[in-house]
Amino acid sequence: MKFKVFVDGGEGTTGLKIHEYFARRDDIEVLSIDSDKRKDLEERVSLISQADVSFLCLPDSAAREIAAAAPKDARILDTSTAHRTSEEWVYGMPEISASRRNEIRDGSRVAVPGCHATGVIMLIKPLIEYGLVSRDYPFAAASLTGYSGGGKKMIAQYEAGGDKALESPRQYGITQSHKHLPEIMAETGISNAPAFMPIVANYFSGMEVTVPIQGCRATCSETLDAFKEFYKGQKLVSVADSLDEGGFIAANRMAGTNRLEITVAGNDENMLLIATYDNLGKGASGAAVQNMNIMLGIDEEKGLV
Repeated sequence: MKFKVFVDGGEGTTGLKIHEYFARRDDIEVLSIDSDKRKDLEERVSLISQADVSFLCLPDSAAREIAAAAPKDARILDTSTAHRTSEEWVYGMPEISASRRNEIRDGSRVAVPGCHATGVIMLIKPLIEYGLVSRDYPFAAASLTGYSGGGKKMIAQYEAGGDKALESPRQYGITQSHKHLPEIMAETGISNAPAFMPIVANYFSGMEVTVPIQGCRATCSETLDAFKEFYKGQKLVSVADSLDEGGFIAANRMAGTNRLEITVAGNDENMLLIATYDNLGKGASGAAVQNMNIMLGIDEEKGLV
């Protein structure tokens, strides 16, 4: 049996990576669209209607347009920011609660989490659930990513070379209005948006998210145990006693994988909660395929291991 899948917007970084996953599988039939009809709304809706699952790898406005035009029972995964805080869509993070995996499996509309948001949410959520910090704690988060997170245009800029500004890490989102902040607040239940410091650096892929905590109601060891309990049994999320590699933790250590790994560093007074993963894997396309597998009722790791 083959599942029919349509990828709307398959020429972008996320869409191309999804196609790369499918190329290694024999259970997926990708429905193709003629190049001259890629913007034809009627043709795209027709393909969505034929598919078992469709991916929207589009800008927010285009994702909203096609989702509104598609049949209500069509099963859609949106990789854009457009629907991540919508009550009519399931937020596609199966590890975040006991019921979420079932909601994804049974849902017709699933929003794939943002790359930065994935790490921030997975670090903050257990602390809130176990009461280790209050919801009004003044959270902060730093997130270091490879340049592939910026899409095809940014990839071309970095790989062309010749621009000295691109040789060093660059902080952005300095207005504190980053598009991932609403989903972080919605999924963690925190009262205020964290002070957020995203940084892009001159390497292709890999992400390292750090959330510093002072005044936690547990020790480092107890907090680590809380993470282990919260994510126990998860296939693509693990908790390590340490990620220390000679005093360093490389942001690209999980590049090329679809897993996310968490640890607790620092000391009892000044903790560092750290998550490493691939911004193209568990941070984007890999998470999208994981959600698709759950929706289709098959092993969520299929094609990702």
